Amino acid sequence: MLCTLIFALATAANAGSALVAVATNFSEAAEYLQADFERTCPHSLTVTAGSTGKLYAQIRNGAPFDVFLAADEARPALLDEQGLAEEQSRFTYAIGRLTLWSPTPGLIPADGREILEAGNFRKLAVANSDLAPYGRATREVLIALGLLEKLSTHIVSGENIGQTHALVATGNAELGFVALSYVLSPRNNSAGSRWDVPQTLHAPIRQDAILLSRASSNVAARDFLHYMKSSVARNLIRSYGYETE
Repeated sequence: MLCTLIFALATAANAGSALVAVATNFSEAAEYLQADFERTCPHSLTVTAGSTGKLYAQIRNGAPFDVFLAADEARPALLDEQGLAEEQSRFTYAIGRLTLWSPTPGLIPADGREILEAGNFRKLAVANSDLAPYGRATREVLIALGLLEKLSTHIVSGENIGQTHALVATGNAELGFVALSYVLSPRNNSAGSRWDVPQTLHAPIRQDAILLSRASSNVAARDFLHYMKSSVARNLIRSYGYETE
């Protein structure tokens, strides 16, 4: 493993810690990455999940995070421009996939546009397009399909993509646009039915990581970002339905 080799001669004196802010859609994958990183490295991580918009605002207001794993590329870029992040530390760690999902088998046909156009459902869950990049992608999809106004009375909104998935999983909405990672998760008790949205219908959901300025000398934070680029980490990320570069 990457860190085992790097820290073969490490002692307790080498150990460090880092605070990681992670977008809600990536929180479960981050748990597995954290466990593997801590198993093979002498460091510890504390991970906090939330909507990318809120985490960005917290960082702007002085929240003591060391690493930011966002659900878009815009907020890390802004932090870079604002001098709140280390130059040249930003990179794309995952490219998200959007899927229309229902826990009910057979509800969503092979081409999900059919059920959206028919509108034969009570509620459609979407993420807040102002706070959540997956919500913004959903809005782009509905505009591209010419269905945004038609479906407006059916829409219920979650603050982030995790809340949106919960709305569907609990039956408060029959279907919803969620991150594919939630559907592929081992914790998802129902495969249900889904339509993986063609990526031509929305801008790529490029999820960027960045080292924040306060962590410029934090070895644990730097090592974690280095680990995120390893083949081990990239394979795990892909297992959750993301693409990597």
